Amino acid sequence: MPRPRVREKPAHSVGGGLALLLGLFGLTLGICTIVLGALASGGVKVALILLGAAIAVAALFAMCGLNMVAPGEARVVQLFGRYTGTIRHDGLRWVNPLTSREVISTRVRNHETAVLKVNDAYGNPIELAAVVVWRVEDTAQASFEVDDFVEFVSTQTEAAVRHIAIEYPYDAHDEDALSLRGNAEEITEKLAVELHARVEAAGVQIIESRFTHLAYAPEIASAMLQRQQAGAVVAARRQIVDGAVGMVEAALTRIGQDGFVELDEERKAAMVSNLMVVLCGDRAAQPVVNTGTLYQ
Repeated sequence: MPRPRVREKPAHSVGGGLALLLGLFGLTLGICTIVLGALASGGVKVALILLGAAIAVAALFAMCGLNMVAPGEARVVQLFGRYTGTIRHDGLRWVNPLTSREVISTRVRNHETAVLKVNDAYGNPIELAAVVVWRVEDTAQASFEVDDFVEFVSTQTEAAVRHIAIEYPYDAHDEDALSLRGNAEEITEKLAVELHARVEAAGVQIIESRFTHLAYAPEIASAMLQRQQAGAVVAARRQIVDGAVGMVEAALTRIGQDGFVELDEERKAAMVSNLMVVLCGDRAAQPVVNTGTLYQ
């Protein structure tokens, strides 16, 4: 983004209470002068009426510089198209009546994107949406650096969400790789950093950003569900095999230590095979009565 040409600065303003009293006093003085001129006669009458009208008009013109600034609002002040400062003090303030004052809200705002359909890093179509909490930090940049800062934040948020989605997969094949579903906190931090870089030119501060919707697109959701189920089955089988190997090893060690039966290598192999089938099978074992030996 280009470097900002305008930075926020405080506008020259005074308390509006005193300015209001002086304006009311001038307006009252002008009305009284007009009344006195109406009661007078001759050339004095015309002079007093013109003087009173001038005082009243000047008082009304001066009172046009009064501004009501509510909490959470700011007034961007311009004099003949030139930026002169921003009023952030809440209450009644007075500035040069020749200036124009634009109201900009500095309250915290929410922006939630629509559900976007994009392809992740593996090319799988996914759906995602995000919510961004933001507020205007620099009113001068928000007013003069971009055309419409609200629309600018909306567009840049959607662009950042799309860019993050295509940078990372929904589910990573490698355990150490980042994924949208498995590393939500890390991805959210990266989204916040990219959003800040994109909207900094508009004088906007990103307070928080979160994904509110993340799912596979409907056309591949069933296929990906089967893949996830297969991965879960493989992981469960791997854990079962690891446990079975440990149990078989412990059984052989115990038999060898106690020495109540002598097993040669062929009998040990048969015992290991039988134990692995029993421990790793998904059905209950069926007992078999062996009336012979391994050699007959």
